[in-house]
This record gives sequence, structure tokens and C-alpha cells, in this order.
Amino acid sequence: MTETALYAPVKRFLEGLGYNVKGEIGNCDIVALREGEPPLLVIAELKLGFNLELVLQAVDRMPACDEIWVAVPASANGRGRERDPRVIKLCRRLGLGLLVVSPGGSVAALAEPAQWQPRANLKRRSRLMTEHRRRLGDPTAGGSTRSPVMTAYRQRALACAAALASAPGRPRDLKPLAADAAGILQHNVYGWFERVSRGVYGLTETGRLALAHWQPPPDQARMRDSSSAA
Repeated sequence: MTETALYAPVKRFLEGLGYNVKGEIGNCDIVALREGEPPLLVIAELKLGFNLELVLQAVDRMPACDEIWVAVPASANGRGRERDPRVIKLCRRLGLGLLVVSPGGSVAALAEPAQWQPRANLKRRSRLMTEHRRRLGDPTAGGSTRSPVMTAYRQRALACAAALASAPGRPRDLKPLAADAAGILQHNVYGWFERVSRGVYGLTETGRLALAHWQPPPDQARMRDSSSAA
């Protein structure tokens, strides 16, 4: 089993609790958001076994969320570390929720998260919530490490690239696709764009290869309210 194989079962579990779930946001395997006053933000981290690195990751993310879960696969004999009473006690002491995923995809909660209140990292929390809201759909499975993450910024850049694929254009013509089109073209983070004349931009060969590799976001109209945060 891979970490990405844990993603779908854990996503279903959190969706069952009323959250909108997306993978790989701000170096977190899973970010789940339930809108309200105030909105509730949950982070889940996926690992193939319960270890110190998983605990350290979870503790590091605590200041940015309301609750945090850690998820691991069930051991073959049912007597792995994840079911050690000491591990469950540790999770409860730290305020971590512990999820165990079976080979068939069922999820068991062995410990419930507690709303432990460390010093809040409001800036990081805001970045996570903003990226979650701006990203169209859920394009990257949690636990992915071998390919670039499809961020909201990359989605807007792809929309601009798709619009310039047939002919060069001006940033103002791309604003219906991305409100920050001018910044995307000028900063050229990925090397996809080039200025062909004053105020007019075209697509580089790197940009055309990117379009062949990545699909532009399906609903470009929603991007007009996005800002330039990468």
C-alpha cells in the first residue's frame, strides 16, 4: 500500500463528517474545510506506519488547524504498532486523531482529536484556507511526492497558457480567466511565457510542453476572483 492509496478512504471519512476535502495543500497531505462561523479547518497526515516522523509532522501542523488526524494502514496481523495501547494513549495526550485504514478501504478511528490550543499560526492558517478555496476541484491526491502539486496558481497559469496557445495576447484579454493574469505573464514563474512585443505575450516551447502534460482547469470562469498567491 502507498500513501496515496490511503487518501481516498480518509477523504471519504472526513467527507462523512461534513468537510470539503482536498489533497496536498501547503505541504499537508490533506486539508479539510467546513465552512461556517467560524470555519473549521482539519489537517490529516498519511504514513505507511506509525512513527516519530508522523508525530512530529502532526505536532508541527497543530497551530494552523482546529483538529488534526494521522492515518496509517492496518497491519496484516492486526497487532501492529497502530493498535498498541501506548500509541493510542500518546495520540490522546497530544490531541491527535488516529485513523487506521484496512486493505479494503474501511477506516477505523482509534483516537478522536481534541482541540488542543497551542499558539495559533494565523498566517499559515490563512494561507491554507485561501489555497483550498481557490483551487479548482481536487487535482492532487494526498501523499503525492513525485510530481509537482497542481496549485491554484498553476491552474491560473495553465488557463493563461491555453488562451495563448493559438496566438499571442495581452494580459487584459486574459483577465476573465485569471484576475492576476498580468502578474502571471510578467513574473513567468514556470518559464511558459515570453513577451513578443510591448504588452503582448506568447507561449514558449516550455509552455506548450506544459499544456501537453497538464490539462487546463475545467472551470476557468471561477478563476477571475483569484489573486496572485502561488
